[in-house]
Amino acid sequence: MIVVAGEALIDLVPQQRGDALTPLRPVRGGGPYNTAVALARLGGAAAFCSRLSTDAFGTSLLERLTEEGVGTGLVQRGPEPTTLAVASVGADGSASYSFYTGGTADRLFTLPPALPEQTRAVSFGTCSLVLEPGASAYEELMRREAGRGVLVALDPNIRGELIPDADAYRSRFRSWLPYVSLLKLSEEDAAWLGLGLGLPELAAAGPAAVVLTRGGDGLTVRTRDGGEYAVPGEKVEVVDTIGAGDTVNAALLHALAARDLLTPGALAELTGDGWTEILTFAARAAAVTCSRAGAEPPYGREVAEFASR
Repeated sequence: MIVVAGEALIDLVPQQRGDALTPLRPVRGGGPYNTAVALARLGGAAAFCSRLSTDAFGTSLLERLTEEGVGTGLVQRGPEPTTLAVASVGADGSASYSFYTGGTADRLFTLPPALPEQTRAVSFGTCSLVLEPGASAYEELMRREAGRGVLVALDPNIRGELIPDADAYRSRFRSWLPYVSLLKLSEEDAAWLGLGLGLPELAAAGPAAVVLTRGGDGLTVRTRDGGEYAVPGEKVEVVDTIGAGDTVNAALLHALAARDLLTPGALAELTGDGWTEILTFAARAAAVTCSRAGAEPPYGREVAEFASR
């Protein structure tokens, strides 16, 4: 089982009809939430670890997890409101967000008891590692699970508008790397973190593998032993990119699980051919997500159908 730890929220997304914009439409989302849903749709065993509101939005978020087959035994509940994110979609399909996080439920996440024995990996990222006091609880969970040999995956998915002290966050990010086995970040994340394309430096800091997403240009992985492998992006008519990075997270973890490689040491066993297959699968899954509006990750059969076009 793969546990995804982090926030769930409501995206308020503009709808385009002809030449006019309709009022904002509420869509269930959040990077970790999308990753958990994507894992389940791809056919893996996934569980969500977070704190959800008992308001109507929080109840709807929980209902979708159940409908999608994501385990909810690690979900905490509280009366605080649900986090909101107002999405703005550019002409190229890229999305930016304005967040409303004051006093919301997911900020009050607390460290859970031991995770289920069958947990093979824990995935972290996005707002949950920024907004206190929950961020410290997620960080403690990361360190605890890495200490007992669970594979840790991290996608920082930087939202700069939520980070009051960029230098402090960058320092904190580097402190996580020794606990991380699989690091995924976008070119934009790397630039904001001041890393450029320093994949060798990142891999040397702890992660067994660092995956860089390059938008339509594809994905690159750098391994701790110095290997570097890349695949091109998949051609698709982009509606928007909402949830594409989250789909990549899920696809990487799903493909590793299918190869029984979800242990910190097992990533070193992957050859160039193996990484090429995994990155190609992730690129195809992300392409399907980009071909439709909102964070709607593909089912396993849809990725297979895309591959056979």
